Amino acid sequence: MFDKKPKSYTDLLGKTNRIVEGTIIKGDIISQADFRLDGELTGNFQSKGKIVIGPQGSVYGDIICRNADIEGRYHGKITVIEVLNVKHKAVIHGEVICGKLSVEPGAEFSASCTMKTISKNNIANDGQQKSEEANQ
Repeated sequence: MFDKKPKSYTDLLGKTNRIVEGTIIKGDIISQADFRLDGELTGNFQSKGKIVIGPQGSVYGDIICRNADIEGRYHGKITVIEVLNVKHKAVIHGEVICGKLSVEPGAEFSASCTMKTISKNNIANDGQQKSEEANQ
């Protein structure tokens, strides 16, 4: 009677979670939809959508997502299935694994970077990443 099916990513298109400036979160976030962070997150983040870390935003922890735009500060290991865009005000320290990378001049990018194609079964239901290289 009260069983609801989880919404697919296509049902969530156009819907974005938002954490505003001045908000501090300590813990992990798991989201099916896109996410904009202008506050501070100390913990891990996982999404089947896109994360945007705004100019005042900061994340200290690991991220697994489909796409990412970073304008603020990030420290940790980030795995982006498709495209990581690093804006000119961004500060990134740690480890980056992505399909495609775009870094604007002026960004501080102090990270090891591995670029690889990740299989279509990118994020398993249990929250773990499957990072098999596609042989295509």
